[in-house]
Amino acid sequence: MNKPQIKVATIDLYNNERNEGMRCIKEIVADAGKKNFNVDLKYDVFETRYKGDIPDLNYDIFISSGGPGSPFEDEDKQWDKDYFTLLDKIWNHNQTSEQKKYIFFICHSFQMMARYFQFGEVNKRFINSFGVMPFAKTEDGKSDPILKDLTDPFYAADIRHWQVVNPNQKKIDEFGAKILSWEIPEEENKNNPAITSIRISNEIAGTQFHPEADPESMLYHFKQDERKKFIIDRYNEDRYWEMIGLLEHPDKIKLTRKTVIPAFINNAINDLISITV
Repeated sequence: MNKPQIKVATIDLYNNERNEGMRCIKEIVADAGKKNFNVDLKYDVFETRYKGDIPDLNYDIFISSGGPGSPFEDEDKQWDKDYFTLLDKIWNHNQTSEQKKYIFFICHSFQMMARYFQFGEVNKRFINSFGVMPFAKTEDGKSDPILKDLTDPFYAADIRHWQVVNPNQKKIDEFGAKILSWEIPEEENKNNPAITSIRISNEIAGTQFHPEADPESMLYHFKQDERKKFIIDRYNEDRYWEMIGLLEHPDKIKLTRKTVIPAFINNAINDLISITV
């Protein structure tokens, strides 16, 4: 008996910058393929920002990666236009088809997602955020499949210069979207924390943080002199070593890694199988 085939596409927005995110995403998808042995999971990567490659609707699940720089810097480039055209196609397809397309947005892509759905204001953060940070669930987040099995607060890798703030409640209500988590604010933004995860629909969700990150990927970042200096200057050396210590806690970054994107993929697979059977 032939297994149903499910095709996964990662949209790489790293612009050929060295990163650990793509390795982590590939490993998560490979692990999902092993656990869901009743399906034939195919995986392809599209270097959308660097080469202009863009997947089509022959794929079932899309994962849009993190990446460097401003989410506005390439507005006049073809890849940016093609990216939003793809989002149009996915959204329109899901309004009319029983067999949906699923897409998950990470960090830089979360800001692109906010540009598209207009659920909040995208602007530059008052200071770069870097490290293993705590995030607070909303009531919706406490029951959402991608966050419900995490602690509250939960911990994740946070690497960003930009943010999504000032939620547009009119747009959120229009889509039936749910904000799932917020950053735990610092003194400088205590009255205006950033949105850090949202669900637009059963098929569309995203996080400002990096749920794919593992201890190895974060150690790569922590060992860079400029990032070590940033944390020590911003907080202190004790906080730097505390963050490194958090990498090995089973209920911190490790739990986020094995929960958020795997839950999204598993939910998509289960839904897709139920339609094809």
